[in-house]
Amino acid sequence: MTLEPPKYEYLNKEDTKKMLEVFKGERTGWVLVGPKKWFFPYRYTEQGKGFYNFKARPDDTWVLSYPRSGTTWTQELIWLLSNDLDFEKAQKELLAERFPFLEFSMFNHPEVTHEFLKMNEGDKDKKELCKKIAEPGYEVITEIPSKRFIKSHFPLSLLPGILESGCKIVYIARNPKDVAISWYYLNKAIKTQGYIGDFATFWEYFQNNLTPWSPYWEHLKEAWTHKNHPNLLFIFYEEMQHDFPKVIKKVAKFLGKTYTEQQMKEVANYLNIKNFRDNPMVNSSELKECGIIVAGTFVRKGQSGEWKNMFTPELDAKANEWIEENLKGSDLTFPYFSNIINNNYK
Repeated sequence: MTLEPPKYEYLNKEDTKKMLEVFKGERTGWVLVGPKKWFFPYRYTEQGKGFYNFKARPDDTWVLSYPRSGTTWTQELIWLLSNDLDFEKAQKELLAERFPFLEFSMFNHPEVTHEFLKMNEGDKDKKELCKKIAEPGYEVITEIPSKRFIKSHFPLSLLPGILESGCKIVYIARNPKDVAISWYYLNKAIKTQGYIGDFATFWEYFQNNLTPWSPYWEHLKEAWTHKNHPNLLFIFYEEMQHDFPKVIKKVAKFLGKTYTEQQMKEVANYLNIKNFRDNPMVNSSELKECGIIVAGTFVRKGQSGEWKNMFTPELDAKANEWIEENLKGSDLTFPYFSNIINNNYK
């Protein structure tokens, strides 16, 4: 039976006009989906139904998150633990092939895809990649034989039936200040977003739920509500940074895998941020080679607290008020980051 996705409305003309001036990767506009007003580019109007009806399989393994929450790090950890620590294959095959991104096609505006193809004229492999990332993920991933590994930034409410499918889901969350910093840099670096504004302006869009996959708080809270579901493991990026070996054991247990202490150490060393950041198999090097990512690296510093270097005292005070308001009445907390709403410019 085909499900009807939540109804959407177009972003108002005034905001659309402003945003098209600074988000050069979108050429048409954006939509607000469902009562929570999930924010997506206009291609949702063409592809949203396909994604809403995508079927998870019982032997799937998914990583879900709001963007820039440690997703890539978590993907590689899960893939290795699920595949008997096959470091050799991990070093030869792109993570995007082993662990595809469900809805990336929605962020490839046809005009921008045409520009990618023209830019890579004469290189067959690069042109094929530009075409492939524009193909609807619900079609591509449906054809992948089991056992599948799937990344998505969709909130749980836009993946109906996933919790009941029997698949394994790891949800990774990160504090909003560091998310916003990392999300800002990626929006500037990747041409599918093409952001040309400053950080203060970007924060306004982020806080007002006008960046893709927002609203941020609703995204986290939906998953947090299901944190005790037997098929969902909720972890924090801050946990991974504070005690990575402990998280490795937790994820391995969730996946039903057992490894020796020495093997766990090998995983931790392989995924050490210094090694991880320089690994072309996980760092979207293929997108950089095609000119889709134009600056920096997909995997950045892997640090918490970078917001202290970007937020002015005024912006920080505004962010703190927003955070406090959204955490009111919730038991959601960010471990090892108790000063998230305290000024700290030492």
